[in-house]
Parts: sequence; structure tokens; C-alpha cells
Amino acid sequence: MNELIGRVFSFEKTVFPNQSALFSQLIRDGQSPKALMISCADSRIVPEQVLQANPGDLFVCRNAGNIVPPYGEMLGGVSATVEYAVMALGVRDIIVCGHSDCGAMKAVANPKGLDAMPNVASWLKHSAAAESVVSGGYPELSPSERVHAIALENVVAQIAHLRTHPSVAAGVARGQISLHGWLVDIHAGLVLGLDGASGRFVPMREGSPLPIAHAATQRLAADFALPEAAE
Repeated sequence: MNELIGRVFSFEKTVFPNQSALFSQLIRDGQSPKALMISCADSRIVPEQVLQANPGDLFVCRNAGNIVPPYGEMLGGVSATVEYAVMALGVRDIIVCGHSDCGAMKAVANPKGLDAMPNVASWLKHSAAAESVVSGGYPELSPSERVHAIALENVVAQIAHLRTHPSVAAGVARGQISLHGWLVDIHAGLVLGLDGASGRFVPMREGSPLPIAHAATQRLAADFALPEAAE
């Protein structure tokens, strides 16, 4: 712990002075993050490192299992963060990011041991759809393959939950918000992105089109011309 705390002094002596102009700009102009990233709290995944982001680039929300509860079911930190990012900061891209070897997804796959952690058990119920999809729709999988499949399907499920939030639904309908589903494979050192057109996760490669779960395209269900009233 002393080693970790000691890095504070390195920030004060080295990091901050080297980026003082950037911090001054952020204080003067305020923040305008390019994206909201909802990621797992796992210590092995650092959103800013994955995106090589500078201060001010990302608005980050981290929790066990990169979960977004459906709107109204559990109003709290995640819902407030999403609402603030969209309505106050004008974020146009939202990333739900899972990862391989996720402890939360292991617990979803095999909930034994959660009796002593009732809050964790309740929280992980928001990933029940992912477990159900894998159990009902996948062929026989090994335990590790099953956890990996649940991690991928969990990203899909949380994007669906995200779209129940009014601020996100409105932004998507206006064509102002894009939704992204990612999974960081910490074994291979690569990022998989959900391609909304195919419904599959594909490796993100430099020079190839960026896979997007839901691209920013206007969609208004009531966008039609009303028939003229009969005289």
C-alpha cells in the first residue's frame, strides 16, 4: 500500500507539471468528454489505458460486471451517471465494456458462494438475461467457454438496458448517440467490438471499419405524414 500511496508524490512532482497546461484548460473551459464508458470495476481493466485517454477525454462509470440496470429498477449511481453524461455533458458515444476472466460473470455462471454476499447476488440479477441466452441458445460449452459467452452476452444485455433510459432513448432516436459494446480480452491483449449489423463480436483492427452496436441514425417511429381529414 505504501508503494501505491507513494505514487501520489510522483503525480505531484512529475505528472501534473508535465500536463499543467491541459489541467488549466480543463479548469478554465470545463469538461467535454468524448465518450461515456461503463466498464467493470476489475482492477486489471483500466478504461483510460485501453483508450489511451488523457484527462478530460472519458467520463467513466465502473461497477462489478459493467452492469446498467434497466431504467426505474434501481435508481442510483449508474442511472445518474448516464443521465448526467448525456444531458449535462452532451456525450455522443456510450461504451459498455466487459472483459475476459470476469469474476462477476463467473458468479453469474455459477452463483454458489453468493449466499454470503446478498448485495452482489441482487446486483448480478441484472445479468440474468445473459446467462439465460447462453444456457438456452449455445451448444455444450466448457466452464471457461461458458463464462466467456456470458461475458459477451452480458454486454449485449446491458446495451439493451441502456436503451431503456429516457435520455439515451431520446438521443438514439434523434440520431445523436451511438452505442458501443466492447470486450477486452486480457489474455490476448485485444478488444472485440459488437457489430450491430451481424450481431457478432469482431476484433477491432486499425484500418478496418469500427464495429458499432447501434450507430447514430435518426429513427422516429411516428415520422409519417398524417392523412388529410375527410371533408
